[in-house]
Amino acid sequence: MRAAVLHEIPGELSIDDVRTDKPQSNEVLIQTTHAGLCHSDLHFMEGHWQIPLPCVMGHESAGIVQAVGEDVSYVKPGDHVITCLSVFCGHCHHCLTGHPNRCNNNHATGRAKGSPSRLRTPNGDDMGQMARLGGFAEEMLVHQNAVVKVRDDMPLDRAALVGCGVTTGVGAVFKTARIEPGSTCVVLGAGGIGLSAIQGCRIAGAGRIIAVDISDPKLEVARQMGATDTVNGAEVNAVEAVRELTGGGVDYSFEAIGRKETYEQAFSMTNVGGTAVMIGMMPFGQNIEIPGYQIFMMEKTIKGSMMGSNAFRVDMPRYVDMYLDGRLMLDEMISGTIALEDINEGYEWMKKGEATRTVIDFAR
Repeated sequence: MRAAVLHEIPGELSIDDVRTDKPQSNEVLIQTTHAGLCHSDLHFMEGHWQIPLPCVMGHESAGIVQAVGEDVSYVKPGDHVITCLSVFCGHCHHCLTGHPNRCNNNHATGRAKGSPSRLRTPNGDDMGQMARLGGFAEEMLVHQNAVVKVRDDMPLDRAALVGCGVTTGVGAVFKTARIEPGSTCVVLGAGGIGLSAIQGCRIAGAGRIIAVDISDPKLEVARQMGATDTVNGAEVNAVEAVRELTGGGVDYSFEAIGRKETYEQAFSMTNVGGTAVMIGMMPFGQNIEIPGYQIFMMEKTIKGSMMGSNAFRVDMPRYVDMYLDGRLMLDEMISGTIALEDINEGYEWMKKGEATRTVIDFAR
């Protein structure tokens, strides 16, 4: 099969021939139909995070089950599925207390020691899978606890977005913050995750939703998604602008960029008693600085949100329903559709701020 592989850090992706093993116990072989380009992969490509190489990248994908291994009862060949990087074991402390997105029991969902790798190079060397998925490939071989079945009438190019960006952004609002109707909210970053957070705020009944970005075209899309106000951070002091718009700050801020400066801005934009939710993937090893007195004297809260605090087998079908009944806008989030061979060009669009979400169509 063809796959987009990272061979060096920093580096671009190359389109290689990769060999896929047959499904073993609890494994599912998927024909990948679509995959979204997410900024998380770019962090590895640019060297902000490390990953064993060589590795098939990608994690926001959807497709059709081709075959299943022994002990797989959840899906069958022909099922339409979304993959998720929140692969859960089902029996650790986090899973049993309702936080499967925090599961780090990787051994339970990987292959036994001494078993062949799921993916290999043509000469037989082991090949890694980004987030235990490897979604930038014509096929994915994954543990069954990495997939969720979805309705057959859900377009799979739209379903792919639910696999990461939508679940991360909407979930940060619904599940991490649990905002109240009428709340004032600000979202920093109008990419795929930020636009999803804006929609989450709209669907949850926020009274005011402020979008902050440095791209006017992205801010225009943010208005389509439900932003009541927009702030171009390249033209004004974003913190002061948000405070002025809200009379002192917001109830909830959502950082969807992953930079030290914007983490700190998100905290500063909250009012007394406000909550700052950090979604963006900050480069490994960076720290943030916030005024300590504001935490105890102003009762401010700072929270992390990993993949929208998801229980994805429950959440993703709900987000699919929201799209199909018209509440969740996904068509408008896709700024381009490309072939696998054009993936590096797609990431160049992302780095230049020219794309909200680019989707790979493997049939191209």
